[in-house]
Amino acid sequence: MPPEILEFEEPLVPLLKEIEALSVLPRTEASERELEALNRRLLRVRTDLYAALTPWQRVLVARHPNRPSLEDFVQRLFPGFVEIHGDRRFADDHALMTGFAEYRGQPLLLVGHLKGGDTKDKIFRNFGYARPEGYRKALRAMRLAEKFQRPIVVFVDTPAAYPGIESEERGVAEAIAANLRAMMLLDTPIIVVVSGEGGSGGALGIAVGDRVLMQEYAIYSVIPPEGCAAILWRDPAKKVEAAAALKLTAPDLLQAGIVDGIIPEPVGGAHTDPAAAAALVDEALARELAAVSALDSESRLAARYAKFRNMGRAGIDFVDDVS
Repeated sequence: MPPEILEFEEPLVPLLKEIEALSVLPRTEASERELEALNRRLLRVRTDLYAALTPWQRVLVARHPNRPSLEDFVQRLFPGFVEIHGDRRFADDHALMTGFAEYRGQPLLLVGHLKGGDTKDKIFRNFGYARPEGYRKALRAMRLAEKFQRPIVVFVDTPAAYPGIESEERGVAEAIAANLRAMMLLDTPIIVVVSGEGGSGGALGIAVGDRVLMQEYAIYSVIPPEGCAAILWRDPAKKVEAAAALKLTAPDLLQAGIVDGIIPEPVGGAHTDPAAAAALVDEALARELAAVSALDSESRLAARYAKFRNMGRAGIDFVDDVS
């Protein structure tokens, strides 16, 4: 089975092999017709598979190694990118990238996680696990964006913040908490896109915004399914049950009011057609950025505060005054 094929996509393998074998043969009218028929059949099978994904299967899609990263979106949507390095306190965290760029002729700030491509790059990016200096770098850049009235666009794709001893020693919890407080008050439009994994505080540390969007097969959760299974059932093999219980899919989170919208993906996920996926992100981003930018500062900040303050309140009776 090709390495880019996920375990639940095994029905696609025979079709993909036939298409690959036919593609290397000399082109004739008959072979072209057969190739078109195979591609149509592949699309039907893939559509059927992705129409009924389980939560765990969505986790696998969100973690696909070929899923478009922030670097892919920069190449397709944000020309003139100039990266900002370092937190001015400790170091430059390569798992979190920030920088100014243009979007449809408008200058803005980009912030996002990077997991890396090949093995060497994954090690360089620490597999997307950001350290405290990454969150402090992001906040430094966001304050620059506020100073020069540049909107902020955030792409979230991380399993979690880095849990190592050195990360704790340098105050990762404080760094994330400081970002949550500061982003709630930043006087500039902020659009967040959960593009892959939105894992725990590592995601939330840069995910406070006026609009929080999710790509169709992304996930967003307080803990990875494996960690949840290990804690609740003492059995990491219960990850499938944990994925369902966590309600981490885009439809679940939209229904709960945690996210504001779902960005569709090409059939088979963003990794099958990164250009089409970027076009769909572009459409949603342009619409939401225009809507948020049209608000005055006071209204925008009040709506942002209310959005996060009211999460989880549906159907719950609160006692405001306890004496």
